[in-house]
Amino acid sequence: MAIARGAGTEIIRSIHLENVNDTARQLIYGAQHHVYTVLSIIVQCQGLNAATDNIGVRLIGYDSVDGTTAQDIFLFNNLVLAVGETFVFNDKFSFNGHEPTDFTGPVDSVAKQDAIADQGSSVAQVLYAGATHASDNYDIWVTFIDQNNE
Repeated sequence: MAIARGAGTEIIRSIHLENVNDTARQLIYGAQHHVYTVLSIIVQCQGLNAATDNIGVRLIGYDSVDGTTAQDIFLFNNLVLAVGETFVFNDKFSFNGHEPTDFTGPVDSVAKQDAIADQGSSVAQVLYAGATHASDNYDIWVTFIDQNNE
């Protein structure tokens, strides 16, 4: 049976990535009028180019301080794991599928808070993971809730 994805639905989803290296990989690609609640991100190091190589997860999204589009907003960065080690990030957080209609930051009014919630722009927000080197090798599991508010 197909999963219902229409307006008003809430779906638990997961994505699994193998061999993540220095090429930024999309974990969640935002859809307009969706809210994503990340439940966990699990990173397992399979191989490294150098012992000091690291991995990070970031949102390419709207900076509400300066009112700037497509900014790197890091969840974690420079995470160093030895080969065979696993890192579990299980602090819950949410983000909107699209950026707001542009405004001058900072958020200092209800109208600006509403603009963020309304997701009025055509620019998707995207959660990415990426490592230091092309020879790095991380496996990543992400579990999240996708709320469709279209």
